[in-house]
Amino acid sequence: MDKRLAAVFIILLFFIPILLNAKDKPPDRASATPGPAVCQAEITVEGEDKPLQLEEYIIGVVASEMPVSYSPEALKAQAIAARTYALKETAEGTKPIGRDVSAQVYSSEKQRKERWGKAFKENEKKIRDAVEATAGKVLVHEDEMITAMFFSTSNGQTETAENFTGSPIPYLQSVESPDEQTVSEEIERKKDMPLSEWNAKLGVSWKEADFRALQLVRNETGRVQKVISGTAEFTGRDIRERLGLASTDFNIGFDVTNKVVHITTKGYGHGVGMSQNGAEAYAKKGWTAEQIVGHYYTGTQIKKFEKPESECLKTP
Repeated sequence: MDKRLAAVFIILLFFIPILLNAKDKPPDRASATPGPAVCQAEITVEGEDKPLQLEEYIIGVVASEMPVSYSPEALKAQAIAARTYALKETAEGTKPIGRDVSAQVYSSEKQRKERWGKAFKENEKKIRDAVEATAGKVLVHEDEMITAMFFSTSNGQTETAENFTGSPIPYLQSVESPDEQTVSEEIERKKDMPLSEWNAKLGVSWKEADFRALQLVRNETGRVQKVISGTAEFTGRDIRERLGLASTDFNIGFDVTNKVVHITTKGYGHGVGMSQNGAEAYAKKGWTAEQIVGHYYTGTQIKKFEKPESECLKTP
């Protein structure tokens, strides 16, 4: 009897370590329940031979839309805005997008190498780090991806979508954007235009009396909403686009002797959404990318965009 017990004891001593090791092993990956496979959307850029992976495209946009010298948090904010804009504009990659200011500016890796020269590796790493740190992050309002408009420089506050397009958008409201002069010296610009050019571009025949009667009707953000003189009336946006002005915050003077129109502007761009120089000013104050985009896009949240494998675009 004692011999049998001893034999059983020896057998147990042999198998117990095997059982313990088996317990400590991670579950077999093949037997684990697989999660849904995800992949990047592909963005078709006008002028490119083939679609680009979303994050590669965003690298080319951030490198073109914001100076590489800007703070990492400002670059991250730009990446979030650019990614959101691209996915909204292309219906999540199902439509092409322009590569210039008609949409958002994109430059290929080859173009970046040509532009940066010896600084390419350093600059490319900085941009890639910002994009990778925000990979997949987009802005939503009430669970719907937003139109994340952005522009260069404000006049101290941003413009509302309603003032710009005539249609109110809840997340594109006017917010403060101070201290941009610490980022850019070109907050104010001057432009001189011969009277003949002014008349040709606006389709009018103004003379001294028309400038004396000139009224600039401003909205609550300080930008010109209407330009009125006699029976002539234009929107501030129309004047900006026809004359190629930097912004709709402008003043107009007329030199009677030399027949020259003097125009001064404040800010650069349409003024709606995120100010890029404003983002850098806030980043210098210690704001994070999430705080920056949350400020400029009222009432939005950040979510991770993921595209199921079954819905990924397939190249022929």
